[in-house]
Amino acid sequence: MVAKRLLLLLAFAGLAGPVLADNSLTISSPNQQIQLGVVHRDNGDLMYRVFYKGKAVITPSGLGMKLNNPAVSLIKFDLQSVDSAYTDETWTPVWGEQSRIRNNYKQLLLKLRDRSGSGILLQIVFRVFDDGVGFRYIFPQQDKLNHFIIGEELSQFGMTGDHQAHWIPGDYDTNEYAYYHSPLSKVDASGGGFAQEIHAKTFFDKNAVQTPLMMKTAEGLYINLHEAALLNYPAMNLVLNKETFIFTAHLVPDAVGNKAYLQAPFSTPWRTVIVSDKATEILASKLILNLNEPSRVPDADKWVKPQKMVGVWWEMHVGKSSWDYSGGQVGSQQATRVPHGATTANVKRYIDFAARHGIEGVLVEGWNTGWEDWFGQWKEDVFDFVTPYPDFNVQELQQYAAAKGVKIIMHHETSGSVTNYERWMDTAYKFMNRFGYEAVKTGYVGRIIPRGEHHDGQWMVRHFERVAAKTAQHRIMVDAHEPVRPTGLHRTYPNWLASEAARGNEFNAWSHGNMPDHETILPFTRLMGGPMDYTPGIFKIKMSYYNPSKTEQVHTTLSKQLALYVTMYSPLQMAADLPENYEARPDAFQFIKEVAVDWDDSKILDAEPGDYVIIARKAKGKPDWFLGAITDENARNFQTALSFLDADKKYVATVYRDADNAHWKDNPEAYVIEKFLVDAKTLLKLKLAPGGGTAVSLMPAKAEEIKLYKKYK
Repeated sequence: MVAKRLLLLLAFAGLAGPVLADNSLTISSPNQQIQLGVVHRDNGDLMYRVFYKGKAVITPSGLGMKLNNPAVSLIKFDLQSVDSAYTDETWTPVWGEQSRIRNNYKQLLLKLRDRSGSGILLQIVFRVFDDGVGFRYIFPQQDKLNHFIIGEELSQFGMTGDHQAHWIPGDYDTNEYAYYHSPLSKVDASGGGFAQEIHAKTFFDKNAVQTPLMMKTAEGLYINLHEAALLNYPAMNLVLNKETFIFTAHLVPDAVGNKAYLQAPFSTPWRTVIVSDKATEILASKLILNLNEPSRVPDADKWVKPQKMVGVWWEMHVGKSSWDYSGGQVGSQQATRVPHGATTANVKRYIDFAARHGIEGVLVEGWNTGWEDWFGQWKEDVFDFVTPYPDFNVQELQQYAAAKGVKIIMHHETSGSVTNYERWMDTAYKFMNRFGYEAVKTGYVGRIIPRGEHHDGQWMVRHFERVAAKTAQHRIMVDAHEPVRPTGLHRTYPNWLASEAARGNEFNAWSHGNMPDHETILPFTRLMGGPMDYTPGIFKIKMSYYNPSKTEQVHTTLSKQLALYVTMYSPLQMAADLPENYEARPDAFQFIKEVAVDWDDSKILDAEPGDYVIIARKAKGKPDWFLGAITDENARNFQTALSFLDADKKYVATVYRDADNAHWKDNPEAYVIEKFLVDAKTLLKLKLAPGGGTAVSLMPAKAEEIKLYKKYK
């Protein structure tokens, strides 16, 4: 690690471009391509702006805080001192897309005092990386009052024009929206068309959007706005002024309208601006991870295990079985009954399947009492997380799974009753330890209890951290559904393997679904903050297979479902379809069996938000590479260089591609599997059907394989 103070790289000077006024501080990224300017006016105003390769990214934008207690707006400051530093280090994540990550930035620290007479001290720290800028507010120990109630954060993000954006509304309680693609001037969360089937809409403003927000300028710059290290603070939405194209932070409120309750010393989350003229570099950014603290989990590398899972899950979504013991279907208006899914016999069937195919985990939902009366009820005590239904034998299944070398994954649906879950956590996690459960999928469907709190408010943000910390004490891994959107905390809590926090694959089973471009947007939005449990791998694409009256379907080809295992990163990947659907197509299922979930390296080969993504990844500790390419509703052809392969090796490329007549709607299950010999000089042609994809495994060729397979041409 190299960390030192900068003396010559920081100076009071004018920035290139329009003069703001008074005194400005400038600092550049290590590669000099990004320039941050901070202006302190004589009247006390403080503003910042960002340039990339000489082009404006963030126009002059305000900084500050509005406090409710004491009632003061921190918007005009006396600048007490300025400090700077330089850091260049490399760290090793417990798991991830790369085995080594470089953390290289220049830092600017401003120490301020409120000019209004309150005497409140505030610091603002900026870090400038080669791929963007992060900044946060710090309340140091005060001379007098150290308790504050935040009324609003006044951070601004000024855009240079009417950029194209991929956005979802600034809802306080859910991220499960289909993305809109529009100019900023057309952002309007009050309009129709949002497929949001679970939560009531809770908006602050029709011009409010959530982060991560992905934009593209007319000049070809890609800009991503988000936050990092969200702890003990509400999530940040952004409210757009359509006349100035300035975004202003809007924090998710609590039940009485306050935003955060803080005690100094305290640091807010980082606000992040990632920028490049290449879409691939946005996806390759590790800025958000680098702004998070190192792991707080002792010996995480010894017990946190990235893995694949199957589960008693999709069969409930397609109506084949039920979560509840009586056979009722969640959300169904019909009196039809289906079998209970989480029976001892059915779970054994999944355990057998997992054992045969080398899959480590089996998720079981609907195992515990309470499912008959949980959905949307706003009830305090629905689940106790330790009482199974009569047809689910916990001890028998523990012994059966252990004998097969498989781990059962626990499911804790809270029904939004978080106070109840907190009372039960210790008991529930001890229950898991006793019966050999090493991972839990949590759920927060519905309105939050305590009443009036929101999924993305400070109270719930603190709860999610408590879960991460408490499960770590019990050596349990977490997959959180309906949580606040991730902000890189999987670095600090490596046992927090994945989250949902977006519109997942299950929406395809019972709604109008996710459009073909959805998975090409998510890497640039939701996945910027961390891995997603998207549940890929659906082989029976049309839901009419289960019920002739159903018109729903997955809006992809089968080959694209395979490619998602590479393009939609998660260390906890689900083979989401039913075992019998995989057994009917063992040749395609082979890719799911072989593809890794933990990586030494990742190469973003080509990408465009909302259009296509091509990624190659090298398996952790192995010479094997896997490639995934996906497209939106348009057919596309690519020529992809395999120059990332070792120069002195030949590889067998197993290509799982769309058949020539494949189409996400008309012929989604048509695929072709081909094998070739390739090397680092190969240019691989990829032909993607509408809504389609290609998955490729690349493994060092054995002597007999070199004789068996033809060289790719």
